[in-house]
Formats: sequence, structure tokens, C-alpha cells
Amino acid sequence: MATNVRKVIMVRTYIAYSFMCVFAVTILVFLFKVAFVERPKWVNLADSLGTSIQTIEPSRGNIFASDYSLLATSLPIYDLRIDGLSPGFTDDEVFENNIDSLSYSLSKIFDDGRTKNDYKHILINVRKREDRYYLLKRKVSYTQMKQITKFPIFRLGKYKGGLNIEEKNRREKPFDDLAERTIGYSVNGIAPVGIEGAFEEDLAGKPGKRVMQKIAGGTWIPINDEEQIDAQNGKDIVTTIDVNVQDVAEQALRDVLVKNDAQWGTAILMQVQTGEIRAIANLTRISEGVYNEQYNYAVGESLEPGSTFKLTSVLALLDDGKAKLSDMYDTEGGKKQYFVHATMYDSEAGGHGIINLQQAFEVSSNVAISSAVYQAYKNTPSQFTDHLKKLKLNKPIGLQITGEGHPHIKESKDKDWYGTTLPWSSIGYEVKVTPLQMITLYNAVANDGKMIKPIFVKEIQRTGKTVKVFKTEVMNESICKPSTLKQLRMCMEGVVLHGTASNLKNINYTVAGKTGTALVADGRSGYANKLYRSSFVGYFPADNPQYTCMVMVNGPSKGVYYGSAVAGPVFKEIADKVYATSINLHHELRFAITEKNTELPLAHLGFSDDIKTVYNRFGISSHHKKDSVEDVSEEWASAEMQKDFVELHKYKFHKDEVPDVKGMGLRDAVYLLENAGLKVYVEGSGKVKQQSLIPGQKLIKGMSINIILS
Repeated sequence: MATNVRKVIMVRTYIAYSFMCVFAVTILVFLFKVAFVERPKWVNLADSLGTSIQTIEPSRGNIFASDYSLLATSLPIYDLRIDGLSPGFTDDEVFENNIDSLSYSLSKIFDDGRTKNDYKHILINVRKREDRYYLLKRKVSYTQMKQITKFPIFRLGKYKGGLNIEEKNRREKPFDDLAERTIGYSVNGIAPVGIEGAFEEDLAGKPGKRVMQKIAGGTWIPINDEEQIDAQNGKDIVTTIDVNVQDVAEQALRDVLVKNDAQWGTAILMQVQTGEIRAIANLTRISEGVYNEQYNYAVGESLEPGSTFKLTSVLALLDDGKAKLSDMYDTEGGKKQYFVHATMYDSEAGGHGIINLQQAFEVSSNVAISSAVYQAYKNTPSQFTDHLKKLKLNKPIGLQITGEGHPHIKESKDKDWYGTTLPWSSIGYEVKVTPLQMITLYNAVANDGKMIKPIFVKEIQRTGKTVKVFKTEVMNESICKPSTLKQLRMCMEGVVLHGTASNLKNINYTVAGKTGTALVADGRSGYANKLYRSSFVGYFPADNPQYTCMVMVNGPSKGVYYGSAVAGPVFKEIADKVYATSINLHHELRFAITEKNTELPLAHLGFSDDIKTVYNRFGISSHHKKDSVEDVSEEWASAEMQKDFVELHKYKFHKDEVPDVKGMGLRDAVYLLENAGLKVYVEGSGKVKQQSLIPGQKLIKGMSINIILS
């Protein structure tokens, strides 16, 4: 009996154990099947139940020109997707009745080579496969998108019609490559450039958030639209660029580059009082006759400026009292030896003879300018370089945009300072500055000595309302003494009147500036290949400066390389455009709109007997100022209106000094100057407005003087 009981227990135990083993094996088989055989099925199911918070990209802000023309904007583009499980696709009657017309409409609006049957085949397969988020088309325009929403089936709406629209943004430049490098770009993985890069934070805006659900196939679709956080679009940037002048600058520069088969060129137009950059063109030769914006030379290229740098030399000499404009220098036959192996050459073979400092600047004599600087500063070179520091030429300006080049001004304590450094620096070699630094310096001369920082952006806006304004920033209240400034302006006017830039003279407006022709080192070949850089920088109108302009052309290769011949025409075309479109620059129009002058007109500075005769004819008494010298027939005078008579002020001059004839009529001015032994050249009509020789400087008989009348 006991044995039978034991057997029964053992059988039951084995059965239970066997059942447990089978159950365990079954579980293992099931787990293997789930983990390996059916894994894709369960992964897709898990994915279809997943949700995520994803980013909504904001619309990037616009970049405007000074007149609010669009320079860069973000246009909406759309990706279109189809939900094959929407009622419009699952309802047999709706789908069959509209598939043909929908397919036809899609083939016509996209014009991508697909026929009506091609689109019909696509739509049928989307329905069969039950695709939840099939990509129909990328980069659809706003106009196309609005039309497509009215197509059969799709017009039922997002959920019934199955058309899902994803909005994105594409950066567009309405003026194509106009000021392209200055407008710039900001792309992930690439160093930011220009305004786009410098104002990335303002332009980019702030992203929003929305809940997305993952469906079969790994595609995300938006859900809970009501709970999403909208993106905050970027702010708008208003630049200082004038698109009309910018277009002229680029075309004029391109024409000169093509004509001279040059390597690259840059042109900058700056408003004198504000520092606003109205135009900035940078063109690089891509192939023969083809030039595009590849690099911002105006901002980033630090280089030897050549003769335009001579302005700093004359400024230092005059401001330190080391020289006067009337001081004479021998150009030594056009070449001067410095030490053993260094020879300084003038561009004109044979030199210019013996000339004064003003003439040396006007004809751009390397020998005379370097001699003046070397004589003055050879024992104290730091006194000369201190001027360059005061002129802010040793450090970057600190512009609003990125990519500014680093200047290099040697000092006497530097290891690379040699005996020849001082004379060569005085004519623009062994120093490096950017074109924007040079125009900033010349603009300071035009701006009565006040140096201001160039600006490219004048304000930031949000939805049309100003949120930040960029005001004019002063870098140096006065770059030199007022007397020095007056002489510098006279020298620069002389360059155009009868110097190296006389081709820029015109009857409409006056110009002051300086030409530059630098011999450029060409890689390993050094200076052997005779590669030149031509430039001109100046301001206009010279008598009331409103704009400063700089043009630089690198590597002209058609045998013409002087600054006046290569860079000058670009300057003139830009200046002509500005003058033609700026009524405030037209003297005749300014006078026409002023109130009628009812006061008695005053006589010009002239011969006193003639002045008396004229006023007596009109019944007006005229008297010399009390305590003046006794009235004589050769006396010269100026007139001042008193209550009931005209008071004459005696004008005196020394026979060994250049007389001041500004304000005189032509006849009196010529008489006085020729009697002093000067050769007189006349431009214009009316009274004398400018004279090329400084009043009071030492008079040398036979010297030439140019007078401008207006």
C-alpha cells in the first residue's frame, strides 16, 4: 500500500515538472519570437505610441536698405505630405470621384515632368499602403500652397482631406548679389559673415514648441495644435546702404575691373557727418571678364596703402611744426639713396625739380615726402609713429560686422624696424591698414578734424517699431590742429586742381583727395612682377564736404595702373550719381529756394577806389574805418554794411608773401597776383572761392597759382 502511494506521488511530481519545463520552453520560444522574429512589428507599434516636444523654427528677420528696400528676407516655403488614412482617401466614393481631377491639378501646378497618370499612381499607392505621412512635394511656394488647398479631396480640410502642410523659411536676397559680402550669411558650421553673422541673435528670433506623435514608419506628425508655443520671429535690421548708389558703385567698379583685367577691387562711400556707409562694393575675378563678391576687401584686407598714406606724413610734419607747406625740397632727379642698397624712386622719371611740400603732395613725390619726414624724425621716429596711433591706424576700428582685418604699424622698438622703415612708411610701405581705416582718416579731414566710426546698421526694429538706434560714435574729437587741418584740405584740393587727379575736375562740384599707386609684392616673386594697386580717396563737395569715397583696384594688367586713371573713374561715377540725386548739393537750387535777399549787396574784396565809385553811383556813402591808414589810390579794401553807410576795411599784404585773394573779383585778383610775380590759372566765374597757394606763405616769383571762382 505504501509503495503504491509513493508511485502515485512520483508520477504526479514528474508530470508537474514536465509541465513546468514545457511551460518554460514555451516562454523562451515566445520571448525569442518577440525579440527577434517579431521585433520590427513591436518596435513600430511602440513608435506609433511615442510623443515628443519638437521645436518650431521662427521666421528670420529682414535686412533693409536705408530706404527700407529689402536686402534680405525670409520667404515661407512648404513641404506637403498626405495622410492615406484620412476620410478623403478611405472613402471609396469620395476617392474614386476625385482622383482624376486631383491628379490632373497636381501635374499642372508643379510642372515637374510628372503626368496626370504618374500622380494618380502615387495617390492610389498611398491609399493602398495606408501611408500616414507621405511626402508629396518639398519647397512649395506660398502661392502654390494656397492653390493646392483648393484642389479636390484636399479642400475637405487638414483632417478629412489628408493634406498636411509644414512651413519652413528660405533666405532670399531680392537684389541678388548686391552688397552680398556686407549683408553676409550665418550658416551652421561656417564662420558667420557680414550683417547676417554679426546680428545673428537679433535676426534669428526665438523658437517655439509643439507636441509631435511618431507614427508607423518613423514619421512625426503634429498633435494638440492648441497647446503649442508659437515661435517669436526675428527682429529687422535697417542698414545704411543706399541701393541706388550701391548699384552704381558695383557696376562702375566691375566695368573698370573688366577693362583693366584686374584681380579685385573695392569701393566705399561714407557720409561725412554720420559715418554711415552708403555703398560698399567688393569684386573678385572668377574668370576672364567675370567678377563676383567673394571677399569683403574693404573690411578684411589689411595692406600697404601706398601714396594715400602720405596724408599722415604731411599731417605729422605740419602739426609738429617740423615743416611748412612752403618749405622747398629737391627731388634729386627722381631718386634718392637711403643707406647702401635702398633707393627711393619717384613715379615720374627725372623727378620734379625743386618743389615745396604742398607741391610734393599734389604731384605725389616719393622723394620729397620721404626726405621731409626723414629729416624731421630720423632721430625721434617714435614722434612720427605716435601720430599714426593718434589717427587710430594701429588697431582695428571695431566695426559692427565681423571679419575686420588687423593693421600693422611698426614702432622703433620693434625687431623689424630698420633704417629704411621711416622713409618707406612715410609713403605707405612697411605699414598695413584696411581700406576702411583709410577712408575713416580722410573722412575726419572732411569732417573738420572729427574722426567718427563707420557704421553699417542704423537701427533694429520689431514689427515696424524701433527697438534700438545706433548713433554716431566719435573715435577722436580732433585729429590735428585747426591750422593743420586747413592746410591739409588745401593740399587735397590742389591734387585735383593741378595735381595727379586733375582728371576729376568738373564744373558741377569740387573734389579734394589723394591718388595712390602702390607696387605690390606678388607671392614668392616679390616685387619683380610689377604688380600694382591703384587707389583714390577723397571727399566732395570740397567746399562743403558731404561724402567721402575710396576706390581701390588691385592688379590692373593692361599697362595702366596710376590711381587717377584706374580708381579715379569709379570715384567720379559714384560722385556724379550722388550729386545728380542730391538736391542739397546743388548751389543754384539752394539759392533759388531761399527767401529773396532785400539787403544791400556788399562789394567783393577789391580796389578801394572802384568800390567807392560803385556805391557812390547808387547814392550810398562809403567811409574807411576810423584809425585806418590814410586813403591812397593803390589801397585794397573790403566792405561792411553799417546802418546808413558802407564801412571800408583796409586790406594789407606783404610783398614777399602770397596774398589772400579769396572774395575778390577776377580782375582785381589777377591784377594783384600777377603784380606779385605769380602765374595765374583761372577756373569758373564770379568771385574767388579757392586758391591753391596758402596765403602768407613765402612768395617765390614764377610760382603757379590756381584760383577757382564761383
